[in-house]
Amino acid sequence: MMEVMRIIKASGLKPKRTIRIALWGGEEQAFVGSMAYAEKHFGKVKETIRKKEFEKISAYINMDNGAGQMRGIYLQGNEAVRPIFEAMLEPYAYLDVNNLTIQNTDFTDHDVFDYYKIPGFQIIQDKLNYSTVTHHTNLDALEYVPERDMKINATVIAALVYQIAQEDSRLPRED
Repeated sequence: MMEVMRIIKASGLKPKRTIRIALWGGEEQAFVGSMAYAEKHFGKVKETIRKKEFEKISAYINMDNGAGQMRGIYLQGNEAVRPIFEAMLEPYAYLDVNNLTIQNTDFTDHDVFDYYKIPGFQIIQDKLNYSTVTHHTNLDALEYVPERDMKINATVIAALVYQIAQEDSRLPRED
């Protein structure tokens, strides 16, 4: 995600909306980092009153399943965003990054945003050996990240978040 931001800045693009990057701590400890952020900026869990900043957030894009290439997006049950993501990802179809599934996936920080009814999406990725070799081991190191995959991921996600930031309105939210 840091490379995503570098690409956007280096391109000289000036998005209409602010694009933020978040590097969370404590995901494996019940989303401590993302939950603290959400409570500070959106409102306390189990309370119905939301802070004004809540209304400004269009979407949350999360990439947290290892080092593999992006293959698409989990729509998290939000069918209304399908045509939007189809159009945004169509130029990258030759990279096989435009697979969309209505399915939910969980156990990543997008769950926190989903709880607040902010469209939170997890990127679908090649698993590589994430669950069997690198996940939570000393092999989970930068040297294991395929350079080509990282370049594809950063470029496509930069285009995706820039396009979201250019929209006149927020992405559709689930009821």
